[in-house]
This record gives sequence, structure tokens and C-alpha cells, in this order.
Amino acid sequence: MVKPSNLRLSPRLLAWSAALLLAAPRFAVAGEGGLPLAETAGALAALDRVIQANTNALGAFHQRGVLHFQRGELAAAVADFDRVIALDPARAPEYWQRGIALYYLGRYADGRRQFERHQTVNPDDVENAAWHFLCVAKQENPAAARKVLMAIHGDGRVPMMKILELFAGKATAADVLAEAARGNPGPAELRGRLFYAHLYLGLFAAANGDAPGEREHLRLAVTDYAGDHYMADVARVHWALLPPPPAAKP
Repeated sequence: MVKPSNLRLSPRLLAWSAALLLAAPRFAVAGEGGLPLAETAGALAALDRVIQANTNALGAFHQRGVLHFQRGELAAAVADFDRVIALDPARAPEYWQRGIALYYLGRYADGRRQFERHQTVNPDDVENAAWHFLCVAKQENPAAARKVLMAIHGDGRVPMMKILELFAGKATAADVLAEAARGNPGPAELRGRLFYAHLYLGLFAAANGDAPGEREHLRLAVTDYAGDHYMADVARVHWALLPPPPAAKP
């Protein structure tokens, strides 16, 4: 999705940045995930105080929604994102984070509409097309989702266009992983590519009822290739929601 900030915030700095929103209630990009989970309770308390003092603090609601999502508090996350939209309806199409939270709440029709709206402001993002596919696949089925798969032409992030081909039924998991390694990237670049490859391979497996594939790819996304950004939080939330694997037969 929209590239998140890699800045990590302490609760004190997050509270300070949120307090600034009392004077300028806009989005605070620095709150886009990546805060260590152990620090989120303190950050939430600080944001609660900001919101109590100013119920129109858009950025504070947004940051609090981000933190609720990171903690797996999905309904609370959507409530805060909805509050931002109520205060500033022009922001509604931007809210891909809301669409992802809706997906995990099982509100697939609402998620589908959110990603359709996001397409109007971010037309070249494979991830938006993928999440729209995932919502339609859950609401209907994967075949129906393929029929309405969004056309994307300008996402230059490797291996995003190959992931789009996967969702279109024109590439395999092996193709996506080979694309991630294309061009002999350095270790950091390769790690990032493989995170996204395994995240979307796992999500695609989930859409197609492949529980073992879903578990294996998400395991890699949250361990070997884990990151400290919003989509890494998405992978961790998904992993936490997975049912335990079936017990091995004696």
C-alpha cells in the first residue's frame, strides 16, 4: 500500500507528536505502525488524553486506530478510522488501513467498497487490487474475484506485478519467489521483497482454502522476513488470528 514511514516512536514521542495535533489536526505519518507492541499501551493512553482534550484531533484518532489494529483490536481500529472520516469526509478514499481492518472483521462487502474507493486516489497499487480480490473472494469466491481483479500498470515495486499475475491465475508461487530474487538485490532489498512475496502468497492461499500454504507463507512473513512497518503489523495480526494447526497423527 502507500509506503509507510520507518520511523519508530517511543510512547513519549508519540504523545508529543499527537499533542501537536491539537493545533493542527491533520494526519501524522509517523504513526504508521512499527511501534514495539510492548509500548502500545502507553501510547494509547497518551492518545486517549489528547482526544479527551480535543475531540476533533484527526491525527490522534488515526494514530490510535493504527495502534488498535497493531494490537489486534480490530473493531476499535475501525471506529477510530470512521471517526476521522466523519470529521473529514474527503479523507475516506485514502483509508486503505480501514479496508484491511474491515477484512479481518469479516465485513467483506464494506472492505470491497473501501478498496474500490481507494483505487480512485491510488490507481497503481497492486496491494489495493490484492485486498479488493481478497474481500470479493471471501464475499463470493476466488473465481468471482478474478473477474473483477483491478487492472494495475504502474507498480514498480518488485515483485508486485508478479503478485498481480498470481491473483489473476497467470503465475505460480514459484514465479513470485523467483521474481523477488531477480536482479541480484542486496540483502536488505531482498528481505523486503521476500516479506511482501510471502505475505501475499499466504493471503492468496487463504483465499483459496489452502490452510497449510497460508500458514507456511505467513510464518515466513512474521519470522525470517519480519519488518517494522504497517504491513508487517498486518502479517502479525493475520498470524495471530490463525487457528492452531491440526495435531499430528500418532
